[in-house]
Amino acid sequence: MVDSMEKAKGEGKGIYYSIPIPEAVNVTIEGRVVKVTGPKGALTRELWYPRLSIEVVETGGGTEVVLKSESTRKSIKAMAGTYRSLINNMIIGTGKAFFYKLKVLHAHFPMQVALTKEGNGVSISNFLGERKPRIAKVAEGVNVEIKSNGTEVVVSGMDKVAVGQTSANIEQTTRIKGYDSRVFQDGIYLVEKGIGSESGAAST
Repeated sequence: MVDSMEKAKGEGKGIYYSIPIPEAVNVTIEGRVVKVTGPKGALTRELWYPRLSIEVVETGGGTEVVLKSESTRKSIKAMAGTYRSLINNMIIGTGKAFFYKLKVLHAHFPMQVALTKEGNGVSISNFLGERKPRIAKVAEGVNVEIKSNGTEVVVSGMDKVAVGQTSANIEQTTRIKGYDSRVFQDGIYLVEKGIGSESGAAST
């Protein structure tokens, strides 16, 4: 569930999507670059597609990001929907951030999970008794915390794409190949994701 309300108008007469901008968040558009700044920081993303315009407009109820096109082509409508989701997530991320929580499970071989010295990776040692640790890449701007005596991994950040990719990297690093998953359930699995901090977070 997203915080920002989204609406579509004029279906059949073109494409029109609007995303309200909260008071604590500022959105600027310079050429092809959309920049969103909020309490948590700033995010920029280059967004451009032929015959699709993105602009910030003042309304009676506040300020909105508007995506519109006179065309009703499926490709443009699909791209407008993708950009709407990206911008909406940037607004939420810079205002409250996102988090993904993963659970560390080991029934046969107790694994150790830690951040690498450089801080740009998660080291997973003794997975299924392996001598060499497996390394999962942490995307730039993403924070990773090892909690509950190494049984929980919390991935957080403003950029939902980067947070989700880092979470997927950690999960896929312990994907079991050649083992019966019904017997060998060792691994790191996504159990929760939400907006804001873990306490009082909203699910997504």
